[in-house]
Amino acid sequence: MAAVAFLPPTLIASIYGMNFEHMPELSWDYGYLVAIGLMALSAVLPFWYFRKRGWL
Repeated sequence: MAAVAFLPPTLIASIYGMNFEHMPELSWDYGYLVAIGLMALSAVLPFWYFRKRGWL
């Protein structure tokens, strides 16, 4: 369960942690908040799905 919960946020964080010059999100006013939101959402959605199915 822990691996499923933390793998998607880790993937998103590792992509945004790379030193890219040409990522459109870097010039957005709220690009950082969108990336953090994606990480949070990708951690909460599997947990919610597993709770709904009765696996937790």
